[in-house]
Amino acid sequence: MAPQSSYTEPTDVSLWSPRYRALVFGLTLIVTFTAFEGLAVATILPAVTKDLGGLSLYGWVFSAFLLSDLVGIVISGAEADQHSPAHPFAVGVTLFVVGLIIAGMAPSMQILVAGRVIQGLGAGANFSMAYVAIGRGLPDRVKPKMLAIMSSAWVIPGLIGPALAGWISDHLGWRWVFAGLAPLPIVAASMALPALRRLPPSTPVPPDRQRIGMALLLAIGTGLLLAGLNSHRLLYAIPLCLPGAALAFTALQRLLPPGTLSARAGLPAAIAMLGLLNLAFFGVDVFVPLTLNKVRGQSATVAGLALTAATLTWTAGAWLQAHLTATWSRRILVILGWLLIGAAIGGIAYVLDPQVPRGLAPLIWGLGGLGMGLAYSTSKLVILENMPAGQEGAVSASMQLTDALGSALGTGIGGAVLAALSAGNASPRSGIFTTDMLMLVVVGVGIVAATQLPTGRPHKLDGPF
Repeated sequence: MAPQSSYTEPTDVSLWSPRYRALVFGLTLIVTFTAFEGLAVATILPAVTKDLGGLSLYGWVFSAFLLSDLVGIVISGAEADQHSPAHPFAVGVTLFVVGLIIAGMAPSMQILVAGRVIQGLGAGANFSMAYVAIGRGLPDRVKPKMLAIMSSAWVIPGLIGPALAGWISDHLGWRWVFAGLAPLPIVAASMALPALRRLPPSTPVPPDRQRIGMALLLAIGTGLLLAGLNSHRLLYAIPLCLPGAALAFTALQRLLPPGTLSARAGLPAAIAMLGLLNLAFFGVDVFVPLTLNKVRGQSATVAGLALTAATLTWTAGAWLQAHLTATWSRRILVILGWLLIGAAIGGIAYVLDPQVPRGLAPLIWGLGGLGMGLAYSTSKLVILENMPAGQEGAVSASMQLTDALGSALGTGIGGAVLAALSAGNASPRSGIFTTDMLMLVVVGVGIVAATQLPTGRPHKLDGPF
């Protein structure tokens, strides 16, 4: 059995006390700035391609960020388990800022993609270290509130990010969206770093250098799989998807706790839950504007209201779980969230019918956001409460890996189905409907997997997961 940390929970447990205030503000600002950058890129990319060309690399502006994000998550997690999370956090912020500067000065689309790779490495480290800090440095009773605050960090970027990025691009130029953001993460880091250095030490564990190699293998395999899923020719899709899936599966078996891919009871099931939730939700979410714009004839602004509604209700759900976790079973909260997500996906599929009022879409998809706030935040809480001593970095990395992979597979599978069923058709209705039905199957799998979550209060684990 691994030795326990000497850390004891303090009696001062307010997040806003001097003991925790700087850490809370610093981590929240890092999440806010990263969220703004992610939403801004999607808004300004048409202007970028008009200026730089390279339309064939459009999708890789996002995929390159995702794949390097996976590598950054694993490397920083391993470093945090050996030493303090302060060092990988500082490196992550530096890489993120350097990536912003490169993207803002990019003379070509290839250089812009390279900047996104560097941004992804930094963002992976930043998010991973944020959860290490929560797991290692905050008392159990305030962790639900901190998770709710982290979710709230997406609200302002979700509400004003796209519009602000569009205004900057129109009036100052798209380069200022990257360059103007660059100094802000440094401000956030200056707040969080002193608090990170004061965190209690990790219980020493043997270094695992193979995780870095597995992270690279996962990035390569996922890249091949995504390229295959988005290929319009079966001749190319099969040779890319099959080895890509094999490489990714092999790497995941090594990177995730044993039993995660089968949702084994306890911590593995909670980590698997994050991937399933992102797969189901984002496999539908990215196509909601397409449903309203192309199928139901709404403007892009009106179509975006549904996504704004989901952003707000996701945050509301996160705060609701922070209040309910003291008395409600974690398993029940996650299952309730899944039921709300399933109802929302079915409702959005129903909106494809021309006889259904289009104005229902924001209300329906807001229900899905509420379900994500409940299920997603509660699943992360289970993980944070049950981290093995000394392995907070590895568990946080696993949590972020399933997060990113779930989102990538949801959008990739949905895009492949849409391309296959909507080719040559004026309306993407059939492709969207089929995707929605596939994601309802994922909801069913998620509900079954949720029965493996704990019902009551957590117990701390020792030793390897």
